[in-house]
Formats: sequence, structure tokens, C-alpha cells
Amino acid sequence: FHHNRIFNVTPKKIMASFLQRLVDPRKNFLARMHMKSVSNRLRRYGLRYDDLYDPLYDLDIKEALNRLPREVVDARNQRLKRAMDLSMKHDYLPDNLQAMQTPFRSYLQDMLALVKRERAEREALGALPLYQRTIP
Repeated sequence: FHHNRIFNVTPKKIMASFLQRLVDPRKNFLARMHMKSVSNRLRRYGLRYDDLYDPLYDLDIKEALNRLPREVVDARNQRLKRAMDLSMKHDYLPDNLQAMQTPFRSYLQDMLALVKRERAEREALGALPLYQRTIP
């Protein structure tokens, strides 16, 4: 269609906008319900969403965790240990502690974005990567 070119709107932009609205909990009821469900599950074990990122799966996550302050990483490890302990006991946190949890308070996203930007910049400049996955 020629009228799309007048407004500089490509089908790719239209699709990206649609997908952003689809997954935005403020604009989509189902996304809001999913977010509430994930929040409740994380609260039961006292976890945050960022705790679910696995440093063995992605080296950028490992690097971002290495750059965070020690007390932030220690708190993450404590939350993970507590969650594993509760899971093994087939139990949940008490309701009063569940109410205090902040499952979507991020501590990793800013550092992860910085690490990804640095890696992309190194690749663009043709430099060697800072880290590479090796098979033991």
C-alpha cells in the first residue's frame, strides 16, 4: 500500500507496536492476569523476577552478576536458597512475609543492559569478546 510510505509506517513497525501492546500489562487484560499470576508464585517463595535469570545459560548475565555489589548478589543467593528449601519442604512463606515481597523490583536489568551494550560495541569494533563459552 502506497499510503503507508507517506506516513513512514512499515508493516514491521505496525507489528512491533501491536506486540508491545499485547504484552504490556497496562494495556492488555490477559498480560495483567499473567503478571499477577507470576507475582503470586514468586511471592510464595520470596523470589524476585531477576532471580530467575540463570548465569550458566547466558554469559552476559554472569558478567552482570559479577559487576553487582556483593550484598546484592548475597541477597539473591539467600532468596534462591530459601526458595529451594521451601520447595523441598513443599511449603510457602508465611502470609505476612509474602505480603512484604517485591517480586518485580529489579536489581539486574540496568547492569545487564550495560553489559549487552558493551558486548555489542566490542563486536561492532571488531574486538575480541571479553568472555567466551568453553566446553570443559
